[in-house]
Amino acid sequence: MLVVLAVGVAGAAFVFADEPAPEPEPETDTTYATLDMGTQPAYIVDAINEGDTFSPDDTSSITITDVHLTPRDDGIGVTLRVELQGEANGDAISYADAPPRLGRTLAIETSQYEVSGQIRDTGDDDALAGDIQQVIVRDTLDAETATAVTPGDEIRLAGRTVATVEDVVTYATNNTDRTSVLVETNVSAHNENDQARFGGVPLQRGQPITLPADKYTIDGQIERVNGDLQLGGTSTREVTLRMTEVREDTAEAIEPGMTEGPTGDPVAEVTTVDTEPSLIIATGEDGSVNVVDHPINRDVTITADIQVRDTPTGVQFKGEPLRGGTTITLDLGTRVIEAEVVSVA
Repeated sequence: MLVVLAVGVAGAAFVFADEPAPEPEPETDTTYATLDMGTQPAYIVDAINEGDTFSPDDTSSITITDVHLTPRDDGIGVTLRVELQGEANGDAISYADAPPRLGRTLAIETSQYEVSGQIRDTGDDDALAGDIQQVIVRDTLDAETATAVTPGDEIRLAGRTVATVEDVVTYATNNTDRTSVLVETNVSAHNENDQARFGGVPLQRGQPITLPADKYTIDGQIERVNGDLQLGGTSTREVTLRMTEVREDTAEAIEPGMTEGPTGDPVAEVTTVDTEPSLIIATGEDGSVNVVDHPINRDVTITADIQVRDTPTGVQFKGEPLRGGTTITLDLGTRVIEAEVVSVA
């Protein structure tokens, strides 16, 4: 009887003993980071969207809040702004057991894709810092492709517009099959280390830039940032040009009245042409040295009225400085000539 009572008392003590208190939930906080995902194929980029989320553990999660795409190399450059949630650790957080330091690689895994990228920046904003930047891009295209570049053309990547052509100016080159193109373009840039970037490079004069449209690809260099093709007023200047040692048939084909551009508003109009034989040094039979006329080659001096643009840095023709010693190309219809500038009135 005593044994049974003892067991009963022990059982009652076990039933009514206090259960251990549950572990408190860890405190969490959030921060934002910019991830450079490098170059991704189009089928991956198509699947990446704002709102995609991934949790590497029970206390950490990453959510895409902004997507920035640019042409880069042979693919699509992807930059993401993400929200990171992790265990609070003083003024910072621990994401997947480590702080979100610059340069750290983070992965995003969903049911559709798996990508990873490096942290380039952290902060409090959920969107990538950046804005629309206007750039002037120079490229040389075949003549047929150049005619396809039209204001209003959009550069789209994975259904997103990343650049828009605002204005286009084309110029002849010394190759009749090639055309120089200046394209005024608005590009969607993002800021990194206080520098606007597009296509993986800073937006600065001389930097390469690629704009793949549906019907063409511009693969040129930046001429200006935040400027337009109409910078400065236009005027007509009398320019003296010089061509040396050209064949006689070419020299004779250049005549006053020839123009480049529409007759009513030409870019250039030839007003006078002076031709004289080129000089050569010949040695006579008696050993004497003489300066004589070349039997075929000619030197040509041309005066032309040329439409120029007056800018704060000087006179420009076809987007390039026009001054003595520079070389310009004129498409005169039956002839494309290349001549050195002697003087600008």
